[in-house]
Amino acid sequence: MSKNYQVFDRRDFLKKSALGIAGLTLAPSLLAQAKAAGKLRTAHIGLGGMGMADLDAISSHELVEVVALCDVDSTALAGAKALHPNAKTYADYRILLKEMANEIDAVIVSTPDHTHAPASLMAMEMNKAVYCQKPLTHHVTEARAMKKMAEEKNLVTQMGIQVHSFYDYKLATLLIQSGIIGKVHTVRAWSPKNWGYDGSSPQGSDPIPANLNWNLWLGTAKKRKYKEGVYHPGNWRKLLDYGCGTLGDMGVHIFDTPYNALQLDVPKTIVNNCRKPTGFGFPENNVVTYEFPSTPYTAETLKWVWYDGPGAPANHEDLKLPNGEKLPDQGAMFMGEKGRLLLPHFQQLPRLIVDGKYQEFDVAPFKLGAPVKDYAGESKKHYHQFVDACLGKDECSAPFSYSARLTETILLGVIAGRFPNQTLHWDSEKALFAEKNANKYLGGKYRKF
Repeated sequence: MSKNYQVFDRRDFLKKSALGIAGLTLAPSLLAQAKAAGKLRTAHIGLGGMGMADLDAISSHELVEVVALCDVDSTALAGAKALHPNAKTYADYRILLKEMANEIDAVIVSTPDHTHAPASLMAMEMNKAVYCQKPLTHHVTEARAMKKMAEEKNLVTQMGIQVHSFYDYKLATLLIQSGIIGKVHTVRAWSPKNWGYDGSSPQGSDPIPANLNWNLWLGTAKKRKYKEGVYHPGNWRKLLDYGCGTLGDMGVHIFDTPYNALQLDVPKTIVNNCRKPTGFGFPENNVVTYEFPSTPYTAETLKWVWYDGPGAPANHEDLKLPNGEKLPDQGAMFMGEKGRLLLPHFQQLPRLIVDGKYQEFDVAPFKLGAPVKDYAGESKKHYHQFVDACLGKDECSAPFSYSARLTETILLGVIAGRFPNQTLHWDSEKALFAEKNANKYLGGKYRKF
């Protein structure tokens, strides 16, 4: 990465952090001790809607002991504390990590996107296993930094894409890799969700609620006045400084299976058909077209088209279903030499289409057992896999070595939204765009807070 575009020097960030970790007595052998004790001590950073779901799923593992809870919203923190009264509570993840360095084995990060990397990297620097919600990071440079540190320190890591471990997605992966539709030349994926905002930035400010530490919520993002209903708790995904739009939310889930099944790396070109940038919110509608280099499961090149926002997807011959049926609200369609495979999102089995008709296929050879439609039970598998991996009993299926590349792909499409209808050319080796004016969006300056 060119120094001009590096989001931060991670060691410099940790050193200059208001609390830092200098002088701590870190214990690299803590995870080994956890394996020996047969118990994993977890710290949870971010306890909003998804954070509480993560807390519930992780703590449902019989070998987990929740020892620390952290949230900038005291109401959310109190709700989690009621469920885990013995856990210590914090508003600032930096204080948590400093004070409990030798009392935690793994850290679960469930904050808004812009805090994923700062919190995760600090925990990783301290040799902690990390489970981080999707998308892995807010910036491309952060994704590369997290992947690098996980590899250098040989850490157990997992990105929170629970459906990665669901029956229907595993089956779709096996079907594609079995060659059921031949080599794939196109993937079309869609979600009508609208994590975009086409309006202008809000004017003025509102009183900060007594339960919210606004400075800590902003974290490394630039200072901004609080405005009720705009940022916390529910709308930050729509905004450039904190989220990654619909592509960074539903896109991660829906991209995951085709990306994994086709064994893709990062794309060569990206173009986003959307409205002009406003500098505040993501576009409400995006049509992002990627071109990927070939893999053993694709044609010479792979075209990938993503549609999001109200009305998505646009009508296309590739998306017509037999018998005039309607498309599922969200999903992906693989187009191959011998037919098409529809993968609804989610908990619906993939469907094979050949010559305009549905075709039956045999699932027995894949040894997955009977189809499962139990969201609560299926979802916990992904979390429990992480816990078991920390205890030396399993391996993670979405470690940062994989999820950082998937996140990078997603974020390149997000950046392309700042250059509507312009094709951007990505050099993965150099981690730079050929279009120099796009490179400034690969990272961002961290505010000292």
